[in-house]
Amino acid sequence: MYVEMEEIIVSKIAIATDSNSGITQKLAGELGVFVLPMPFTIDGATFFEDINLSTEEFFEALDQDKDVMTSQPNPVDLTEFWDSILKEYDSIVYIPMSSGLSGSCQTAMMLAEEYEGRVQVVDNQRISVTMRHSIEDAQQLIELGYDAAAIKQILEEDRFRSSIYIMLDTLYYLKKGGRITPAAAALGTILRLKPVLQIQGEKLDAYAKARTVTQAKTIMTNAIQNDIEKRFSGDYRDMKISIAYTRNIDAAIAFREELKAVFPEAEINIDHLSLSVSCHIGAGALALACSCRLHKPPVR
Repeated sequence: MYVEMEEIIVSKIAIATDSNSGITQKLAGELGVFVLPMPFTIDGATFFEDINLSTEEFFEALDQDKDVMTSQPNPVDLTEFWDSILKEYDSIVYIPMSSGLSGSCQTAMMLAEEYEGRVQVVDNQRISVTMRHSIEDAQQLIELGYDAAAIKQILEEDRFRSSIYIMLDTLYYLKKGGRITPAAAALGTILRLKPVLQIQGEKLDAYAKARTVTQAKTIMTNAIQNDIEKRFSGDYRDMKISIAYTRNIDAAIAFREELKAVFPEAEINIDHLSLSVSCHIGAGALALACSCRLHKPPVR
């Protein structure tokens, strides 16, 4: 007996992001994603993260008090990046940094209009390790059979289901960037304050002030616990938890050991903070982040 089978067309979807995610070019190859290197200007010269600017070179420039600034990708570079991917894929889920922290997301959304739905730009208010969490979710959704437009919708519905708290070792870069006054920076330096900042989606804000690293870590831990209990599911096992750092991995490893007592069954990953964040906070920073796990939607 002959049964006519309906032809099933499987769309080949690529996941792309930018280096604000903290994903290096090497790691991108291992993960099977594409990463657009972000541009920086150092004393007026343009460099591209992880192409002709390494993490160590970046921090050396900060140490030497060079004029280091973040920059948006050139629109031509972005469209060429997409065009190269679309030679092998039917569509792209592009996950840039939060529109509240950079204009590059809005530029990408405008450029994507010319691609007739083949490029879906996700504005889910993430940066650094929480962008990495979104990429993992997108990979899961592709495996479940969702198309690019549906993945964009699901990720954007989860846009505020993440938190980042960051302890700074120095106020110098906030002062240099005009985010605090010189007088406030001087007072903070005299008092040896360790300010804790927060990223709740759209922007980087002050959260608390600590006198010691130990106190700052306690503040961040309590803040994440409070978010899990009051903003999210109440169960840390439903969360992806990550530590991020700038140039002090030993401190990050030690912090993870301390957190095991608070979140005993959690898998706590360690990543470096993206250079776009590091540019404004300097070396020696330590962050604690969480994102809600994507509850497994039905297979499409």
